[in-house]
Parts: sequence; C-alpha cells; structure tokens
Amino acid sequence: MPGEYFNVPLRRVAIGTHDEFRQPGAVKAAVAEFISTLVFVFAGSGSGIAYNKLTGNAPNTPAGLISAAVAHAFGLFVAVAIGANISGGHVNPAVTFGLFVGGNITLFRGILYIIAQLLGSIVACLLLSFTTGGWAIPAFTVTGVSVWSAFVFEIVMTFGLVYTVYATAVDPKKGEIGVIAPLPSVSSWEQTSWRAVYSREHR
Repeated sequence: MPGEYFNVPLRRVAIGTHDEFRQPGAVKAAVAEFISTLVFVFAGSGSGIAYNKLTGNAPNTPAGLISAAVAHAFGLFVAVAIGANISGGHVNPAVTFGLFVGGNITLFRGILYIIAQLLGSIVACLLLSFTTGGWAIPAFTVTGVSVWSAFVFEIVMTFGLVYTVYATAVDPKKGEIGVIAPLPSVSSWEQTSWRAVYSREHR
C-alpha cells in the first residue's frame, strides 16, 4: 500500500504536557543531555584552544583540520555513548527537533532536551574559559561566501547528520547496525567539520 511507505510524519507529532518537566525519567534524560553536550563541547573546543596555543594562533593547516575533526569525532562518540541508553544521546538540538517531527519524542520533552543541551554547551565554554585563564574559545566559521550559501550549506550538513541518526539509531528496521549508531554519527560530524574549515581556507 502506498500509505505504508509514505506516512506523513506530522501525523505522529505529540505535544505532551508540562508535567513532563517534573517527571523523574524526563529530568534524568535532560541531565544526560546536559552532561553529553558539556563533554562534547569541552573536548571539541578544548582541542581548538590547545591547537591555537601550540601553534601561536597560526592559520589552519591540513594537519590542524584533521586534528580538529578527530578531536570532535572522539568527543561526539563519547557524548553519544554515555547518553544513548538514557536520553538517546541527541547532543544536538537539530537531532532533537528531527525526532520530535518524526513523532519519537514529545514537544515538551524536546524543549527540555534543547534547554539542557544549550546549558551544557554554555557551561562547557565557561569551564574552558576558567581552566585556561580566559583564552579565546575558537569556533568554526565559513567566510568568503554569501549568507544564503552558508545557510544552504548548514541545512545540507545538518540534514546529513539527522538522516544518519535516523537510519542508524531510530529506524525500527536498523537491525544490528543500531549497536554502532554512534560511529556513523561521528563520521557525519567529521565531514561537517572538514568541509567547514575547507570552505574557510579556500574562499
């Protein structure tokens, strides 16, 4: 039947209730998202700080690009692994939003997750600033392109990440591949990191 293969995701969207903010399971999952995002941002941005310190804030090089991608990959792998059995290991608000649209979590739980993720990233940056004595927190930027080009670039790469999560961790037909779900997510994120810096270096 056509309907079997073309289900409209929005039909499965669930709003939930504000009582979820007080449910122990939801709070526990939000704490897991907070810790996972904190670990990821601390490891990823911390590697950028270390690289800038070692090179004296020198321009990016192929070696620096690979180092940044690998550091983010390991950080994301750990972040997803520690939260996978509690909250699903979203780590990224885009993943949370995608799972909400697909009817896998409620709106209220999604909001709780996103708040936890944002707080986790903020706390990670504060900890980095404190532990490094106020060194600048690096961030990926894409320069030399128009706003719309950067916007489309972000959409495509974010879609790739969310689609990978769906295919390896959410799809009920994923089979045994779900066991290694963090690895494809890590690979997708590495490609995003590489292309972002490549765009900046080849403007």
